[in-house]
Amino acid sequence: MADSAATGLPDFDALWNYDDPAGTEARFREVLNKTEASSAREYQASLMTQIARSQGLQQHYSDALTTLNQADAIIQPDMRTARVRSLLERGRVFNSSGKPQDSIPIFKEAMDRARQSGLDFYAVDAAHMLGIAAKGDESLHWSEEAMRIAESSQDERARKWLGALYNNTGWTYSDMGRYQDALNMFEKDFAYRRGLGKAEEMGIARWSMASTMRRMGRVEEALKIQKELLELPERRNNENEGYTREEIGECLLALGKKSEAAPFFARAWELLHDDPWIKQDEPKRLERLKTLGGVQVRVSPQTP
Repeated sequence: MADSAATGLPDFDALWNYDDPAGTEARFREVLNKTEASSAREYQASLMTQIARSQGLQQHYSDALTTLNQADAIIQPDMRTARVRSLLERGRVFNSSGKPQDSIPIFKEAMDRARQSGLDFYAVDAAHMLGIAAKGDESLHWSEEAMRIAESSQDERARKWLGALYNNTGWTYSDMGRYQDALNMFEKDFAYRRGLGKAEEMGIARWSMASTMRRMGRVEEALKIQKELLELPERRNNENEGYTREEIGECLLALGKKSEAAPFFARAWELLHDDPWIKQDEPKRLERLKTLGGVQVRVSPQTP
């Protein structure tokens, strides 16, 4: 990160663990506390934007906005990176808290400022977030713009967005019912991940390919891939196993094997029902898993 290179301070972006936002927030605050006497105000403001992001990932949206307001109070007109990062995180808070339309003008401003300042990495981030926040053709437009910026950039960090962009664009096509286009994009994602040797990410791309095949009616092919994925060690006792078992259940259900599908749905519910994002965004999906899996939830008796 440029801020850390210029100041000799730690690269706080390297401290990110997106699977543990609470722990990440604690690490960020330790760094912030150690730099309170520093004159590196842009570094501090940029770090505060990432504290806000970690708060948003914990669904502490009000706290995240408060932190961003504090960062904005520090940011001066020449602090271009910090300003763009603050806009990005404010947009993410609105999008994640169920206000995607409010996030769109913020992401647009972040992208415009990043492009003007030659900050390709953040320009791609903003365009990719616009692809998530927008719907239909507009979503596709921004996803394609993000890919265009990334593929033409000389910034290696910007190019590293490509896998996520191929994945997100594939799901945009899928949401539009354009399954062949979605499959083509997921295959492109798989080839990209394989070139990097990223085994877990290759598995995610194959899962997406198989899920799309099921929607195209290629159920037997999809089922074969999902069963192969289920044998991978990185898909044991975690959400990846849950999603894989869910897809196997859907394949079996499509093949008329409802009783055979039930235990897969039940195990998927067991692994996914505590996920805060699914609970917030897809409660009907969890209810479907519970119903098809025949899950009986026991309620502990209340003690007086």
